[in-house]
Amino acid sequence: MESLFRQIGRIPGALMIVPLFLGAVFTTFAPATLEIGSFTTALFKTGAAPLIGLFFVCVGSQIDVRAALPAVEKGIVLLLAKYGVAVAVGLGVAFLTPDGTLWGLLPLAIIAAMSNSNGSLFVALTSQFGNSSDKGAISILSINDGPFLTMIALGAAGLAEFPAMALFSAIFPMLLGFVIGNTSPTARAFLAPGEKIIIPFAAFALGTGINFGVLLNSGAIGLLLGLATVVVSGGAAVLALYLWHIVRRHPRPTRNLIAGACEASTAGNAIATPAAVALIDPSLAPIQGMATAQVAAAVVATAFTMPFVVAWLSSWQKRRGVSPENEEAMYEGGETTFAMAPQEPS
Repeated sequence: MESLFRQIGRIPGALMIVPLFLGAVFTTFAPATLEIGSFTTALFKTGAAPLIGLFFVCVGSQIDVRAALPAVEKGIVLLLAKYGVAVAVGLGVAFLTPDGTLWGLLPLAIIAAMSNSNGSLFVALTSQFGNSSDKGAISILSINDGPFLTMIALGAAGLAEFPAMALFSAIFPMLLGFVIGNTSPTARAFLAPGEKIIIPFAAFALGTGINFGVLLNSGAIGLLLGLATVVVSGGAAVLALYLWHIVRRHPRPTRNLIAGACEASTAGNAIATPAAVALIDPSLAPIQGMATAQVAAAVVATAFTMPFVVAWLSSWQKRRGVSPENEEAMYEGGETTFAMAPQEPS
């Protein structure tokens, strides 16, 4: 069993993807298995809502408001760029296409996938290719975890109905976690493991709402959504970061763009967004399974492709004398103290 878990762990987004598909297997081939009642049905079939609520408490507790200024600035720039593009593309599809979808892609899935980034992957890649300000940006980027930003976009555009109290009740668990985590380091450390522990159980319960017929028909297009997330939202994040360097008048060798490329992903917890949104606006319930399948496919696609994009960008920067080390040196000792990175032959 241990070797099996190790093999499963190598699958990108395995913690969310694998239980999700297992839940879909039961629903498709043995739906009565999970209808035996008591704790079994409550946990594995109908328990998605409380599990997601508890998950958002844990996520909110890890959002740190204390970070160095460059990291905060980077985080804000990347957050606005990624969210702005997600909303523009999603609402563009909703209002400018004949049936409100693009090749079967749903606006709900587009906004959920393109606006929510994989924090773990971001930290891992910025640790390898970036610097401390890149890594520190996660304190701001964590805001895009969960359904809150997606709800704002859909509600403002009139694509969903979110009464004020219903919206507040949906984001309150994350707000509660945020307050607890930022007022008590002990509580933050206590809640941190919950982010991973809860995910597979919530994912399985969400998976029981998906039939493989829907997944095969609608989920495959989610691979295209994943690639679009890498190219479009990732490209927007890189461009926004470059413009930020220009506005801040940073010397050319310090215009490090690694954090932008590291933001070009879809987080596993974005799979829970369609369900959270449908809980507030039941009119979206009929497309919940389809949207969930598309987001799940996008998670896998971005996890496979985005690291290669980051590695390529790192090499491209170095050939032009730009490096995260130069940027770090500028913040530490002034704009004239950084060392020029050796340029590689092009």
